[in-house]
Amino acid sequence: MHLNYSTKALFTGSEWLNDVVVHIENELVVKIEQKGFDANNAIPFIIPALIDLQLYGAGGKLLSAFPEKETIEKIYQSCLEGGTGFFQPTIASQSMDVIYASIDAVKAYKAAGGMGCIGLHLEGPWIHTSKKGAHDASVIHAPDMEEVRSILAYGADAISMITLAPEVCSPSIIKTIQDAGIIVSAGHTNASYETAMQFFNDGVPVATHLFNAMSSFQHRAPGVVGALFDHPTAMSSIIADGYHVDYAAIRIAKNIMGDRLFCITDAVTATNTGLYQHTLVGDKYESAGTLSGSALTQLKSIQNMVEHVGIPFGEAIRMCSLYPAKVMKSKKIPGTIEVNTKANLLCLNSDFTILNSAISH
Repeated sequence: MHLNYSTKALFTGSEWLNDVVVHIENELVVKIEQKGFDANNAIPFIIPALIDLQLYGAGGKLLSAFPEKETIEKIYQSCLEGGTGFFQPTIASQSMDVIYASIDAVKAYKAAGGMGCIGLHLEGPWIHTSKKGAHDASVIHAPDMEEVRSILAYGADAISMITLAPEVCSPSIIKTIQDAGIIVSAGHTNASYETAMQFFNDGVPVATHLFNAMSSFQHRAPGVVGALFDHPTAMSSIIADGYHVDYAAIRIAKNIMGDRLFCITDAVTATNTGLYQHTLVGDKYESAGTLSGSALTQLKSIQNMVEHVGIPFGEAIRMCSLYPAKVMKSKKIPGTIEVNTKANLLCLNSDFTILNSAISH
């Protein structure tokens, strides 16, 4: 099948190309050229499909409460509506039974040909109780090697990321997780600046939702936030809804971290069952009065970064595509639009609405 898209502005992930035609054959981008550009029918913007490394549910189904492939299908459809082509379904700190059931759900989704699912993101339960946020303290604990090896064996090819507090896990446990090909992210952590710097120096590559549920930056105790500001390579996600982090704080962090900062939605859905119950309050979610998740899409993240933080459009796109792809280190998740690669792109109107998409995975 052959598709042609004329666009006034194509963002490849590295540069803007104006007045070009994108040629797609059999789901591959085969040519990008100015020849044949149709100004009368040109799409305002074409950008790479977006990537969301942390969201919990959609359509009234939270994965931890409904650990089944149908829930992941709902999440994927919701992702597509918000411009996301690749995603990590996530569960907050849970019992072992729910963790194993969620692994089964990811395996079933992939076995049935489900698209876009990078893998399961386990956020906890190996975190610090003092930085639990909305997580349930009853399931939070420090792991032993037997538990870790059991989960890794069962979750092989299904788990892609684990958020943990490095100070509650031994270095050998962190290495075991990384040796299994899983990305370790530091989060819900009360580590000191010195401890956090050591973990980042030792190869922990990324942190979960900057500022939220981590030791804060203080002038005599810079904390995990200070370590992330200071480290040359450690990356971090951030939630750009204006509630989890003030937009001014996002701008300050972006000026310091540059291409090491990227967006996640941390999106949940309204639910009244399971360990985590969320209620929509305005355009954010709360659980028992505590901020518990966002109502973001990644496309809305881009819009917020441009309109409220003052980030250039192209850089905001990279924060929701190229940079999360860099974290995952997978050729299957490029975060770019390039010739001779699979077509994963969004066609946007000038008001950030989606006109069309070509998601090939």
